[in-house]
Order: sequence, then structure tokens, then C-alpha cells
Amino acid sequence: MIPEPGLYEGTLRHRRFRPSKHEFTYALFMAWLDIDRIPELMAQSRFTSYNHFNWASFEERDHFGDRIGDPIRDPRLCLRERVTQDARAHDVPLPDGPIFLLTHLRYLGYCFNPISFYFCYDRSGRLDTILAEVNSTFGESRNYWLSPKNRQPSANALRYRCPKTMHVSPFMDMNLDYEFVLTEPGERLVAHMNTIESGVTSGSPQPFFDATLTLEHAPWTARNLGGVLLRHPWMTAKVIGAIHWQALRLFLKRVPVYTHPARVRPHFEDLAQNGVRRETVPAPPVGARRTLCAVQEETKRT
Repeated sequence: MIPEPGLYEGTLRHRRFRPSKHEFTYALFMAWLDIDRIPELMAQSRFTSYNHFNWASFEERDHFGDRIGDPIRDPRLCLRERVTQDARAHDVPLPDGPIFLLTHLRYLGYCFNPISFYFCYDRSGRLDTILAEVNSTFGESRNYWLSPKNRQPSANALRYRCPKTMHVSPFMDMNLDYEFVLTEPGERLVAHMNTIESGVTSGSPQPFFDATLTLEHAPWTARNLGGVLLRHPWMTAKVIGAIHWQALRLFLKRVPVYTHPARVRPHFEDLAQNGVRRETVPAPPVGARRTLCAVQEETKRT
């Protein structure tokens, strides 16, 4: 049974197993929204709004809605249409039932969503496909479709594997795969992601990093909204602050730093234009450590 629109509150845990162990857990909450009822839902509390400023608001531009005129990312299109067009672009058949979004809202005008999940059901209420919308602090976004095409065998969970295609953290290489393991949303929801070395398929590959959301559902009411806003008054600012604080801790532990691929390519292109052959220039070593200022610059760009 699909949970009614509401709030999922609980914890986020990150664990890094190598080259240096690192772990933390934060309390948080996320909104659980029927994407066809968002304006109606955001009107149920004086503290929430649709497409304009409030303590908590939902704005279309926050979910691949940043390019006016684009057939997929135009915020003037309804969110269902944008999701449908993106599924078509990725050759993913989309069921014709409800779509529920698990996400952070915009709080006091600020929004940053490391990951949002779209749970796509068929008309009978069966969960068929999931979209993981991933955003980075570099202002980039990538959609990972979790469908029968990349589903992995699992006895008691929904398990998917897909290659990493976007630079998210300066402390992770690009040659990685994501393994998503989720429970079906209900009174409780667990969303777990393993980060594993690309190409490792035999046995049970051991992740070097994982992240786990453990959440419990509460109905979407003005009272419940007021309660979570008092407990977490600026949720998204807490998220971005925690990202930078943990980045500093990793740097102090001397975890290797990886340059954004877009920063490496222009360097060699400039050299080629000046008549310097690429093979004569040593590439930066993988995992080369840089100054703290360089790390801060990469993690702060939005």
C-alpha cells in the first residue's frame, strides 16, 4: 500500500571504510509528496508555499527545472511531464500510476538536495521503477533510473546497480559503481547506497563507502509540519554545512583528493593549443593531494 503524502523523519549515516575509516550520523527529515498534488499539499500550512518564499517551499526549478525551453528541464512544465520526458530520453518505460517524491524542500529560500527519489507506481499500486536524482555541490545533476533493466537479485529488498557518471565528491574517483538497496516505502523506509569499484561482479563486492537513510513516516498535517520545522528549522543549510565540515575532516585525515574531470580536460586542451603534445605532459597522479584551499573551492562551488 502506498503511504499517503507525509514526512519521513529519521537519520542519515555515512561510512567510509578505506583508505581511512570515517563515519557520522545526522538526524533529518524529508518530504514525501504525490507529485500531482504538490500545490495542494503546500497550501495546508501557513509555513509552506508553492513556488514562492516561505519557511518551507517547493519550487519547480529545484528538480531538473533549470532550463526554460528545454523539453525535459523547463520549470514551466509540470513535474510529471519532466519525469516522463526524462524516462523517455533514457529509454525507460514509465508506469502510468502515482509518482511519489522523497526530497528536501526549500527552507528559508535555500535548497540543496544531495539525492531525491521518485517512486513510480503502476495503477494497481505496485512499485515498478525508481528515479534517483543526484545533485553535487558543483552545481551539477544526474538522474539514475532504477528499473527492471538494472535490478539485481535480492530476497527482501529492491537492489539496483549502475555506473557512476557524475563527479560528486572530491574524495571519490569516477571509476565506481553505485548499488542502491531500498525497502518499499511504508511506515518505515530504508534507502541504502553502496559505492563499489567498477567492474567487480564476482561474489559480494565490498563497498569502500556507504550511505543509509533510515526513516519513519508521519502524515502530512499542519501540526506535523510545524513540529519538524521546529526540530530542524533550516534543514538544507544543515545539509550543506555538514558536507563542508565532513570534507574538512576527511582532508585532515589525508584522504586522497580527486580533481573534477572538467578541470583536467581544459588544462590539456590549452596545452595543445600552445603546441605542447599531451603525451609530453605528465598527468596529475590519481588521488593527488592538494591544498585545503583547493578542496574548499571544489566543495563550495554551487
